[in-house]
Amino acid sequence: MNVTEAVQSRRSVRAFLDTPVEREILARILEKAQRSPSGGNTQPWHGILLTGDPLQKLFDRIAEEFPKGRAAHAPEYHVYPPELDGAYEQRRRGVGEDMYGALEISREEKAKRLMWFARNFQAFGAPVLMLVHTPKYMGPPQWSDIGMWLQTIALLLREEGLDCCFQEAWAVYSPQIREVVDIPEDHIFFCGMAIGYRDTEAPVNNFDVKRAGTDESVRWEGWQ
Repeated sequence: MNVTEAVQSRRSVRAFLDTPVEREILARILEKAQRSPSGGNTQPWHGILLTGDPLQKLFDRIAEEFPKGRAAHAPEYHVYPPELDGAYEQRRRGVGEDMYGALEISREEKAKRLMWFARNFQAFGAPVLMLVHTPKYMGPPQWSDIGMWLQTIALLLREEGLDCCFQEAWAVYSPQIREVVDIPEDHIFFCGMAIGYRDTEAPVNNFDVKRAGTDESVRWEGWQ
């Protein structure tokens, strides 16, 4: 698989097979991903990979909180800016509606939507969940570095026939995660990353995820 194929075939997978992932494969991927760029070579990323009983313990803890709704949410940062609007907000809402359309869950079926949202906190059936954190004093440039690291991992996963889903949704349960996973107190919890083998038959993995044209994000100057 070349880089283009990895980029084009990568998507946020929300239905995984229960096939175990070998530690040796993930270790190889993470070793390669250490070559990811970072400003000043700071390498500000930290990850904890859970599987088996530790992962189930986390699922069980969050399942206790989920029925409490937003009252149980305590993210350490805004997952989306409160002032998000325009095309950015349209894209966010659009992909959600397309996903629920693929699942044949209408806007009026709020209970079904909530049940589906709860699958976030089961890592969509993935056998591995990586929790990502970094020192609290790190700024936007270092968070950008972490993003480059995560994207590198995602593409290397595709090379190995694996997939992932970046899950900032986990951020809303940061205090509860810290109860069962040892994250340093002076670190901020960023996101989860579900890792496993894609269920290729699942509708949620096959709907078209629209992308804006480059004319909306790129400007050319000085070109003939």
